Amino acid sequence: MPTAPPAAGITIRGLEVVYTTGQGQIPAVNGINLDIVGGQITGIIGESGSGKSTLAMAMMNAVPHPGKIVKGSVIIDGVGNMMTLDKESQRRARGRHVGFVFQAAQNSLNPLTRIGHQVLDLGRSHNVKDLRALLRRAKELLERMGMDADRVLTSYQHELSGGMRQRVGIMFALVLDAQIVILDEPTTALDMLSQASVLEIVRSIQEERGLTIILITHDMGVVADLADRVIVMYGGELAEEGKTEDVLAHPQHPYTRGLIRAIPRISGNLDQAVALAGSPPDLQTFVQNACLFYDRCPERMAQCQNHRPPYEIAGPGRKVACFKVMAK
Repeated sequence: MPTAPPAAGITIRGLEVVYTTGQGQIPAVNGINLDIVGGQITGIIGESGSGKSTLAMAMMNAVPHPGKIVKGSVIIDGVGNMMTLDKESQRRARGRHVGFVFQAAQNSLNPLTRIGHQVLDLGRSHNVKDLRALLRRAKELLERMGMDADRVLTSYQHELSGGMRQRVGIMFALVLDAQIVILDEPTTALDMLSQASVLEIVRSIQEERGLTIILITHDMGVVADLADRVIVMYGGELAEEGKTEDVLAHPQHPYTRGLIRAIPRISGNLDQAVALAGSPPDLQTFVQNACLFYDRCPERMAQCQNHRPPYEIAGPGRKVACFKVMAK
């Protein structure tokens, strides 16, 4: 039997993205160096505004205005450096090699065209020869997600609920057999039962195809259920990463511990959930020399006020940006 090709990974080096505002340029992604392991589900977590979605869009060289990629490389196995490819090669890579599910699924759907016709348009734009087979694949994916495929394919987006549109978005990301799939808050519009079903389907398809999945979320529970590795972002920088079970059981960065403490419990004392104190970083925070988390950190030291901690190895398979962890 032929050997299956190795799972596609992503190598990110020195990636910087800024947003121009009336107050100045805000570094939404600041000097990121990251290796996304092929064939695994990697969760990227953090508060709103931490840079998660911007990082995901930058991986495809598709950061919307007023954002701008100012530096760095994103090398996708089997594709090349997305920062240096010509526009047509980038377009072909999106969809064929890298699928993307937007947080607001309706943003990726054409309100004037039935879903089935959009599947055909997607196939034509990527030179798919057998469009009937593509439609069959779309029906199979929709049915696996518990939907009436014939009804969905003949519907316009406004005829579908938010949860249905979200699942349609997942179908579009998978239907061209992309080897890398980026899911930006994929379960936001779903109730708990639908969320559990969709996550199980994503895991099942990932295992079948050996997909590389990048899961962008603020929901630590989703990461715990699905991800093999977790990356924690804060203020456009990496705070911590490691195997999911290691990070959740033994979080090293004070910010990670704060995110875990903020998770409400279904049973027991509801007061045990403690919201993170303070506010996410603003422009003034970015220009200071201190650790980005300094003003909110309950464990800060004098060193943290004068220097930005480097992102370093903190044990087997672990990295963290924290002076206190490194001092141990």
